[in-house]
Amino acid sequence: MGPFNKLKDRFLLGKFIPSREDVVLTEDYVEISPEAQKNEQAKLLVQTFKLESFESIKPILDSVRIGSTIAIVNMLPLKDRDSIGLKRVIDKLKKTVEANDGDIAAFGEHWLIVTPGIAKVYRKPTAVPESQSRPEFF
Repeated sequence: MGPFNKLKDRFLLGKFIPSREDVVLTEDYVEISPEAQKNEQAKLLVQTFKLESFESIKPILDSVRIGSTIAIVNMLPLKDRDSIGLKRVIDKLKKTVEANDGDIAAFGEHWLIVTPGIAKVYRKPTAVPESQSRPEFF
């Protein structure tokens, strides 16, 4: 088996190329069809997590750092057992989210949504009191 065949097999066996029909092989290069390239692009993943201890924060932090996962986090198990630990977890999440230009928000009493920098959490605009919305004339 020549060096080109070893390299060709390496690409075909990995995740780099989804199937043989998407590929044109020559002795000089490997060409991937545009459809195959679109299929291989990373997609945003929405994943649920459960906070049971301070250590259970690690997969959430990793997903925020990688930047391809929106985390929906159930805080209830930790909230019921350790409210001080929950505060530490939320502080750590906030710092990591801010460092990665992401966003974090609570919804309901037991859920958090944590996003990487490519997504933001929608917040309903707060109403401005009518007295402040009109200019005052003397």
